[in-house]
Amino acid sequence: MYHLISVVCPMYNEMDNITAFYERTVKVLTDTGQPFELICINDGSCDRTLDRLIALNQRDNRVKVIDLSRNYGKEIAMSAGIDYSRGEAVILIDADLQHPPEMIPALVEKWREGYDVVYATRSGQNGEPWLKRWTSHIFYKVINKLTSFDVPGDTGDFRLLDRKVVDALRQLHEQHRFMKGLFSWVGFRQTGVTYNQEPRHAGKSKWNYWQLCNLAIEGITSFSYTPLRFATFFGLVVAFLSIVYGIYLIIDTLLHGNPVPGYPSLMVMILFLGGVQLFTIGIIGEYIGRTYIETKKRPLYFVRSTRGFDTAAPVEMKCGSGRSEDAQ
Repeated sequence: MYHLISVVCPMYNEMDNITAFYERTVKVLTDTGQPFELICINDGSCDRTLDRLIALNQRDNRVKVIDLSRNYGKEIAMSAGIDYSRGEAVILIDADLQHPPEMIPALVEKWREGYDVVYATRSGQNGEPWLKRWTSHIFYKVINKLTSFDVPGDTGDFRLLDRKVVDALRQLHEQHRFMKGLFSWVGFRQTGVTYNQEPRHAGKSKWNYWQLCNLAIEGITSFSYTPLRFATFFGLVVAFLSIVYGIYLIIDTLLHGNPVPGYPSLMVMILFLGGVQLFTIGIIGEYIGRTYIETKKRPLYFVRSTRGFDTAAPVEMKCGSGRSEDAQ
């Protein structure tokens, strides 16, 4: 049975990777014998990414182009591609070829076996510094301890989603999106395949350690309020220890006197308690900030133009808007 496969690829300043990505991906998809569409999302690129995508669309009508109004980030760019996809199966992949397109048949095969989500797990990360690999491993350990569901470790966004999973994801309109968490949160029948991550074909990663740290905080605070509970218990422990220390000081003063003022210990306690308070306020602030953003109920993104689609967007889609420029 032949089903349409949608391949979704967000792009930000990837003009040097587009040709190689297109050639390898289209060859693999053609060999599967399945009809397909290749949806490329230009996420506010500053280089000639959009121009090259438009040229591909003019050459091959299976290439669809979504041009977002600005740079929204990879998580929302992926969401836009998912919203516009029409396939019975949707495959998410990166343009830098660290996700080898040659793994697509393995994903499709597992999907045909009845799995709704097939995620690709890295067996190696060529070109990635050891610190990034180690912190990634620790992050997955932590988030799985803090949440009520499991996020598979050593996985990126490279995966296949069945249409029922796509329809479920399209109902989730939160602004702060940690997609790997959402993929796991919606449930359904999931399995993994392993692959060896290749070095980037060209260019440098758009993710620095600061952005990865923010993404980690995003993931934890989006799916768990355990940090708030931790702050509560930590505050109780500090308060208890402070009372014990206060009782000790009173008893020691009554028994031995205190001719020398305890300035050093006093400063240590003040600084310690101040640090605890600021830390706790910071955790609370993260959650309050997310609540503030979500209450605005703004659209996830705006689309400047689309190419290759019959319509600008699905009629029922409420998280984005745009216009088609296929006639241009």
